[in-house]
Amino acid sequence: MRYLILQEKVGLKFVALPETHMYQLVALFKRLHKEIDKLTIADRPELPTVLAECADLELLGSELAIVDGLDYVSSLEERFAALPESQYPLISLLTEIRALQAQLEFLRDEE
Repeated sequence: MRYLILQEKVGLKFVALPETHMYQLVALFKRLHKEIDKLTIADRPELPTVLAECADLELLGSELAIVDGLDYVSSLEERFAALPESQYPLISLLTEIRALQAQLEFLRDEE
């Protein structure tokens, strides 16, 4: 497993993903940050800042938790799918989010 450390508006989030798929999540965040301003809606979802990726992570605070990668990607898909927009940038972004989501669901089913 690899861990992605994200800075969200309200604090840090720690996302665990198989090493084979971490690069896809990092690339997805880069694409989301690049394309978010192209959406025509005024109320765009807030995106976290990717701070770091690491192989080992030991959380020492009891208020901290590691989020499963599939759960995180699924919540990301829900936020973007709920946007009232039907233009190309959103459709393209949703396609990428859903592709990663499907791969992670397949991995979970195989385990």
